[in-house]
Amino acid sequence: MREGETDRMAGRTAGEAAQASALGRKLPEVWGEADTFLFRQGNHARLHEKLGGHLLTWKGEKGAYFAVWAPNAEAVSLLGDFNGWEPDATPMTLREDGTGVWETFVPGLSSGTLYKYFIQSKHHGMTTIKSDPYAFLWEVPPRSASVLWDISYEWNDRPWMENRAERNAINAPWSIYEVHLGSWRRVPEEGHRCLTYREIAPQLAAHVKALGFTHVELLPIMEHPFSGSWGYQTIGYFAPTSRFGTPQDFMYFVEHLHQQGIGVILDWVPSHFATDGHGLGLFDGTHLYEHADPRQGFHPDWGSYIFNYGRNEVRAFLRSSARFWFEKYHVDAFRIDAVASMLYLDYSRRNGEWIPNRYGGNENLEAIAFLRGLSEQLYGEFSGIQLIAEESTAYPMVSRPAYMGGLGFGFKWNMGWMHDTLSYFSSDPIYRKYHQHCLTFSAWYAWHENFILPLSHDEVVHGKGSLIAKMPGDDWQKFANLRALFGYMFFFVGHKLLFMGGEFGQWSEWYHEVSLDWHLASEGRHHQLLQWVRSLNELYVRERALHEDNFTGHGFFWVDFSDAESSVISFVRRSKDGREQILCVFNLTPVPRTRYRVGVPVAGYWQEIANSDAREFGGSGMGNLGGREADWLPWQGQPHSLDLTLPPLSALAFKRAL
Repeated sequence: MREGETDRMAGRTAGEAAQASALGRKLPEVWGEADTFLFRQGNHARLHEKLGGHLLTWKGEKGAYFAVWAPNAEAVSLLGDFNGWEPDATPMTLREDGTGVWETFVPGLSSGTLYKYFIQSKHHGMTTIKSDPYAFLWEVPPRSASVLWDISYEWNDRPWMENRAERNAINAPWSIYEVHLGSWRRVPEEGHRCLTYREIAPQLAAHVKALGFTHVELLPIMEHPFSGSWGYQTIGYFAPTSRFGTPQDFMYFVEHLHQQGIGVILDWVPSHFATDGHGLGLFDGTHLYEHADPRQGFHPDWGSYIFNYGRNEVRAFLRSSARFWFEKYHVDAFRIDAVASMLYLDYSRRNGEWIPNRYGGNENLEAIAFLRGLSEQLYGEFSGIQLIAEESTAYPMVSRPAYMGGLGFGFKWNMGWMHDTLSYFSSDPIYRKYHQHCLTFSAWYAWHENFILPLSHDEVVHGKGSLIAKMPGDDWQKFANLRALFGYMFFFVGHKLLFMGGEFGQWSEWYHEVSLDWHLASEGRHHQLLQWVRSLNELYVRERALHEDNFTGHGFFWVDFSDAESSVISFVRRSKDGREQILCVFNLTPVPRTRYRVGVPVAGYWQEIANSDAREFGGSGMGNLGGREADWLPWQGQPHSLDLTLPPLSALAFKRAL
């Protein structure tokens, strides 16, 4: 034992403790010297195989091995339905390697056994009952016991896994449908209960595939006690929430989407964690996973604890969690939440409420090192995966490799584009000429990062209203504005993300306790909007010019962004080889414009391949009769030009016929 550790266990004499320790040395050899070394270094990425509860056979006897990290505990015992939840019934033994890991083997246990840890701390002798941080399954909240579970599964998604590097490449089309599983669709005939993982899989896959989205992104499904947190107050970093089924049920969900050609992205939250008493906070009576000083360890915005990234064992916990989901659940990408809050020590804090780093700056050096190490680990071990940062500041090189000095992410959400664009489209068209910069400014930094353009859940909650409700004008104009907004997102540089309900123009603001208003999707303008989204996805995936060179600057150039008086902008998208070019033109007032001339780079016939004002999408039916022949008239710095009709509140796309 390490210096200062006592030989006395809770409620036992020193002799009884020694006897228990001697018995403990005969436990299964799950933990070895290499594990001790890597754990202390913070580089262990397979702790889910060593800590937690594991079914196994030892000396011919079936049972379960349990191990928990509690270095500041005086004593630890296992509680469960198998021993009447008696604290003294099943003591655990402290390993003698100085790791602070306690372990035991209990014969006769099987999958489905409920358990927790009873921990007596060295800190003032306090006692606490904790769930297992490494549990693969938890009871359905608000119950909180860990569930012993075998997570073996026979996967049937080999074709996807073998080819996903191509599907998930940076220059592949990414059109992401963001989903909250608990409110996407419910069963009204059964008290509006949530669908299970197995129920929702075929329905969601059919919807996503029909609309042409390439990926699904799930709001956090790691176990969380409070549904109102939408999963962002995580407590079980190795368990899909039991609200919708078992681990195997969620594996089926991922497998089914893969079989339908759809990638799966999970929200992962290493930035903070829930303060619930059965969770990670004050785990062994001390601030084990979180910083002790609230200026570093408590998040003022979310009322949650902040991980101590400077502690090696905590980094190993998070690295293991990340690896676990890619390995065991075949997920394709992580969207890592609230990265900005990890990067800055003064994030959302006033003067005096934060502690500078060792150089006097506000950067969280330990968190930055953790993120870089994590990206190198995951990209090095798994082919075809991606990491996506939700990062809202101008921190440089978020989506550049760690060896170049970046954070190592593959993509970054473009939060500036989201706020500027929604601000513009929410304004009355009569005033848009004063806000043209909201549409054009993001082009000046569009190639600093590999951006995803998000119209996410954050923009349709907390009184912000739904996307369609944000749009100005009467109902016709609202839908025309929203079609133009979607056209602008799909034609502009960057990959795409749309939160559920936006695709058919749900009127109500999103609420996590009720289903989307699916009856609207088959009605009138809502159904026509759905067809526009399908058309945009098909175009985005089909046309190389719209997706394969989003991030270098060669795939985009302005034709004209200066006609603020008319609220008209135009730009060209190009394929990587430059052979395919698409002209994108937007008229963002309700005023139709005829004989509007737009410059183009080459002569020939330019086919109209998209028109948000087409009648099939709910528009007025104005257009350009399928296309226009370019005139030999230089215009807007281009050698040729098109004489166009621009419908009201419209997005148009023209492709040079090869």
